[in-house]
Amino acid sequence: MEYPSKLVEEAVIEVSRLPGIGRKTALRLVLHLLKQPAEKTKDLSEALVQLREGIKYCKICHIISDTEECTCRHLKTDTSTVCVVEDTPDVFAIRNTGQYQGMFHVLGGRISPIDGVGPDDLKIESLVKRVKEDPEIREIILALSATMEGDTTAFYITKRLAGFNLRITSIARGIPVGGELEYADELTLGRSITTRTLFDQV
Repeated sequence: MEYPSKLVEEAVIEVSRLPGIGRKTALRLVLHLLKQPAEKTKDLSEALVQLREGIKYCKICHIISDTEECTCRHLKTDTSTVCVVEDTPDVFAIRNTGQYQGMFHVLGGRISPIDGVGPDDLKIESLVKRVKEDPEIREIILALSATMEGDTTAFYITKRLAGFNLRITSIARGIPVGGELEYADELTLGRSITTRTLFDQV
């Protein structure tokens, strides 16, 4: 596709790098921004710069935050339960079900030898440390994707936590095998949380 302006073309290329955005959609978005007052475009660009430069990760649960202090204890009331997820979108998905009132722990991915991701690349050791240092924690919910990599990660975590007095559960298989957690509908995800089972019984 030929563009009437090199600036438009460069903007389209950058916008189309976003997931789920093709060249046609990127062009529509760029042309939309051109029709808006200059202040709105500047506000958007400034917000993105501030996002990239100012965002932090909680040192304990590793959720995206404005500070490095844990927000779990302020947002939810059940400090005896920790829901282990792969990434931040999974936190949002589970919170939106309204079925879970506990804390979270974000691993930052899942074990995948093919992709060169091992246990040391994830926040698994910090989970072990968290359980060791917080006597209030009584249950770990493994809310990982129902894939081979997700199951491998869950199995590894279960082995690492075997020496603690914990109830380790896994969300029910209402999530389809091979499915990604963040794309599950809220009803299915909510039922999976409320009907979770012990991990060794899955």
